[in-house]
Amino acid sequence: MSLNRMQLSEKIKHSIRDIQDYPKPGVLFRDITPLLANPVLVREMVQQLIKDYSGQKIDAIASTEARGFIFGSVLAYELGCPFVPVRKSGKLPYKTRSQSYALEYGTASIEMHTDAIQPGWRVLVHDDLLATGGTAGATADLVQALGGVVAGFSFIINLSFLPGEKNLTERFGLAPHYLASY
Repeated sequence: MSLNRMQLSEKIKHSIRDIQDYPKPGVLFRDITPLLANPVLVREMVQQLIKDYSGQKIDAIASTEARGFIFGSVLAYELGCPFVPVRKSGKLPYKTRSQSYALEYGTASIEMHTDAIQPGWRVLVHDDLLATGGTAGATADLVQALGGVVAGFSFIINLSFLPGEKNLTERFGLAPHYLASY
């Protein structure tokens, strides 16, 4: 890891707020909202994400609500490709495809519009945090079900003490990229 990337990682970790017992007892929630109040840091993060993916053929960014939308949409804008919102079940207005998955503290279901991905598109899956890989894996499953190719996984934070990185690498053959790791 380069010195600049290590410095960025430390800035991110310094800006993250830890919230005990959220959303349920025993869970330590890593809250990214304080770093969003620092536009200089946000710019550095976006520039690093762009640098990580500008040399690759990315046809779209698929990102899960809500925090994943923040950087996913900016990354899509900067890379000049479509942004594909992935939402909780019942939140999208058009025809959808649904995927259920396990979280570290329960289960959930997400949806994507059926016309969001063109067959053969190389799609980068982006979210704010990688824990067990459930949300990102379900998003990747939706991309593949609609004929897309998962081009990679991008995160702001990796919780390395949880199996998300290993799960995604084993399931999809792609090592996730992230800006900071705990």
